[in-house]
Amino acid sequence: MERTGSTTRRGFIGGATAVAATAALGGTARAAGRSAGGRSVAVLGGGVAGLTAAHELAERGFKVTVYERRDALGGKARSMDVPGTGTGGRRALPGEHGFRFIPGIYHNLPDTLRRIPFPGNPNGCWDNLIAPSETLVARTGREDIRLPIPGGSRRPSPLTLDDLRRTLIGFFETSFRVPAYEVVYFAERFLVWLTSCEERRTRDWENVPWWEFTRAARMSADYQRLLCIGLTRNIVATKAEVASTRTVATLGEAFVFNGLGLGADGPIDRLLNAPTNEAWIGPWVTYLRSLGVEFHTGWAVKDLQLEGGRITGAVLEDSDGARHTAEADWFVSAMPVEHARTTWNADVRAADPQLARCDKLRTDWMTGIQFYLSEPTPIVHGHINHIDSPWSITSISQAQFWSGHDFRRDFGDGTTADCLSCDISEWDKPGILYGKTAKQCTREEVAKEVWAQLKAGLDDTGREVLKDSVLQSWFLDPAVQLGGGRATNDEQLLIHPVGTWPNRPTSRTAIPNFFLSGDYVQVDIDLATMEGANASARQAVNALLEEAGSGAERCTVTSLYRPRELEGFKQRDRLRWRLGLGNAFDVG
Repeated sequence: MERTGSTTRRGFIGGATAVAATAALGGTARAAGRSAGGRSVAVLGGGVAGLTAAHELAERGFKVTVYERRDALGGKARSMDVPGTGTGGRRALPGEHGFRFIPGIYHNLPDTLRRIPFPGNPNGCWDNLIAPSETLVARTGREDIRLPIPGGSRRPSPLTLDDLRRTLIGFFETSFRVPAYEVVYFAERFLVWLTSCEERRTRDWENVPWWEFTRAARMSADYQRLLCIGLTRNIVATKAEVASTRTVATLGEAFVFNGLGLGADGPIDRLLNAPTNEAWIGPWVTYLRSLGVEFHTGWAVKDLQLEGGRITGAVLEDSDGARHTAEADWFVSAMPVEHARTTWNADVRAADPQLARCDKLRTDWMTGIQFYLSEPTPIVHGHINHIDSPWSITSISQAQFWSGHDFRRDFGDGTTADCLSCDISEWDKPGILYGKTAKQCTREEVAKEVWAQLKAGLDDTGREVLKDSVLQSWFLDPAVQLGGGRATNDEQLLIHPVGTWPNRPTSRTAIPNFFLSGDYVQVDIDLATMEGANASARQAVNALLEEAGSGAERCTVTSLYRPRELEGFKQRDRLRWRLGLGNAFDVG
């Protein structure tokens, strides 16, 4: 039932840039050279971090070449065609690693979006962001909870009397199942975080699991599921039992302030009004090309050459297996950590100990699957958190947000009307159909299992939301390979167990012409996100500008909002921390 055909994942902006003479040489060719004025930069990686670095550098007059191991640009953020699905002049069905989620707590990424020209948009690609008006917490065996989102792009869908009855039942059922004293206790624990100084957050709470910080083991099952597990596994693909309190609470704090309208770029939930490549990545690459940025796709970094304390070249292998050496004055490594660290040889690691510490960083699976339906199935105007699903699934019906498209007219064979895009965050727990983990399943079993879990959360209270009869096909990210005792994922996500922060590197390295960007680099948001990738790239460019002695304007790096009203509490907590005392609100 899956439509794949090819796993090369060639996007419409992709295509390898091969040098024909290289193969004839039979050895390593020079892909790029140093510039006369010390202005050439090799950006190693073409995801959000790499494209951001290229953007900032090109606008400051540097000669930039981007090398990307995939045949398409955009990394995990890109959309991709489902091979062989477009007929009659229609585009292929849109697939993706996972749906786009760009909340109002982001500031750096939206700034970049505003600076990417888009026809008819005064604010560039930023104008392609649209805010859902509601969200749904889907419960298995209980009524779902449907909640409005302030600042949505439209009024929430009208509530029928039955909808209202179900929402009220779900809300009060959940409220009464979580004892009042547990709700109060959770609020008090969050108050401890809000008033903790930075030293306590980094030195203490970084080393305490969220599960322990919230005392989840002593609480009810609903407290654990709603306030502990659901906040971590479904949203940030990390386990509450091991996730750093610093990471989880930092995001929780930001979303609370976002919901209150404080220090936000926009509403708490936003997504794109078209497939990602159309609304963002394609226009971005076009703009970068207009600035003179060159792209080599299908070129994987294999090694870095270190001479005289500086990187003198990056050894790359193209899709035909030919080797190239990219020379430049400056090098920015913008690959995911699991790939970047394989390119740091012993000499490079010896030059900067923080690179070796990256071996301790851990990644996990958070991967998307799309279901293509023959009828429009909006469910709600926003995201759905299937909070009781064993595989920690989140989903969204996309056609309702793509206002510039008629799905049947523009995609597939003319019979597909909607795309239900899902993220699977838990791959190591048994499902409900086969009793196997997702990693133990075949790709077909994963699709059937996810569909069953979606239906279990949406169809179990006397109504049919998802109809088996409308399910046409599905598409699981080709980076995931399953079956035959094999389970691999070539595009994983950094996770944040306790003690992770000290092992995350800074953008500046001890090698003066080598810089790091990526969602694993230390940034204020402390989470593997597109915002973190964007902010780290800005940091890397600023470090490069300083090292180059450039007078160019530095990149703006915006931190998460922190209200001034809490600074006095944090200052007093800093004194208590230095005296070895606990937070004043931490009553145990």
